[in-house]
Amino acid sequence: MGEQTPRLVESDSERDDTVITRIRPAHLSVGNIALVAAGGAIGTGLRFGLGLLVPNEHGVPVAVFVANIVGAFVLGLLLEFLADTSLDVGWSRRARLGIGTGLLGGFTTYSSLATGTVTLGLVHPAIGAAYGLATVVLGGGASIIGVAVSRHRLRPSLRARRGRS
Repeated sequence: MGEQTPRLVESDSERDDTVITRIRPAHLSVGNIALVAAGGAIGTGLRFGLGLLVPNEHGVPVAVFVANIVGAFVLGLLLEFLADTSLDVGWSRRARLGIGTGLLGGFTTYSSLATGTVTLGLVHPAIGAAYGLATVVLGGGASIIGVAVSRHRLRPSLRARRGRS
């Protein structure tokens, strides 16, 4: 018999173990699509609830601002944590897709940020510009803080549980 060449599985692929093992791209997996959709529905609902609890202040969409900053922090925390746990397969991929892409993608909102910035900017150009800039800068800072917290707080405890140094 001939020698078989090993098949490489790319990080954006997922194995589908049926009678014949085949490689299927992760974006074509019904389970992955369902995870993103369910997470997105939950995240969108959470953002909607936040909008009911936190009203606009002088035309500034405070709930959208808070959602984007909190979402950026949690996404930094999540992705840095997952970077140390394993390759992007199995539970780690499901967490990234369900929580990162789905839930946090639904919770945060670029379209509402853009709309709020333009709407606010039409009435108060300086406040609109400050709102948009502050969201981007503070969101970037929040994600960096999330990465740092994950790296220095979550990762060491994970390594200790696994018996690593």
